[in-house]
Amino acid sequence: MYPVSDDAALRRAFSCFPSGVVAVCAGDETELVGMAASSFATVSLDPPLVSLCVQNTSTTWPRLRTAPSIGVSVFAGGQDQLCKQLAGPAERRFDGIEPQFGENGDVFIPDAAAKLSCSIYNEIPAGDHILVLLKIDALDADVGVEPLVFHASTFRALEARIR
Repeated sequence: MYPVSDDAALRRAFSCFPSGVVAVCAGDETELVGMAASSFATVSLDPPLVSLCVQNTSTTWPRLRTAPSIGVSVFAGGQDQLCKQLAGPAERRFDGIEPQFGENGDVFIPDAAAKLSCSIYNEIPAGDHILVLLKIDALDADVGVEPLVFHASTFRALEARIR
């Protein structure tokens, strides 16, 4: 056993849990703001809520949180380079991407497995992160599209098992 004060051990333990990866974006044709997040989870059906965690040091979240609507795109399998780009330098995150624009300032990544138009429901301080609860206002999803999965600090594909 390792002490929880060992950051490397804690990160390794956290990486044992696979998660989906999303793009969180807003803006318009003149200014786009967005980021990738791997701490995404479904929360509630009534009201329809999802969550993500954002580092307190994020310079992107303060810009996103003022948007009237936030687009959450569930990355599809094969979009790993696009995900890395959205996690990279802010000034290059949308290079070569033709985003899809929602009606209220939400922005979506093309060919995503799911697209959720959201508004902020609540923000809860959580250590060195902020737990953000988003209320889903509208959505589009295609369960036939394989999602991008992040596990053990790398991207993976799902495998269907027949029993």
